[in-house]
Amino acid sequence: MRVVAIWRDNTDYARSMIEFLRELEHRLGKAPESLDPDSPEGESLARSYDIVEYPSILAIDDSGKLVQLWRGTMLPKMDDVAFYLLEH
Repeated sequence: MRVVAIWRDNTDYARSMIEFLRELEHRLGKAPESLDPDSPEGESLARSYDIVEYPSILAIDDSGKLVQLWRGTMLPKMDDVAFYLLEH
């Protein structure tokens, strides 16, 4: 399972996203991958899954199928993201 956060720094939501990712790291010892949609990898992933709203958090299974998507500034519950982060 791959969990990826696609978001931009220096935005109005950046601080809440940074705090969200830090808290996940603190609680679980791991956090989602973090990608900028303007980077080559971030742009490619966003295009592959039709992501046009940021921040977005994606849970992708080992075959590349999108299992869960959270998007927008209303961040999901940490437990919801943790479920996919800890699933291996």
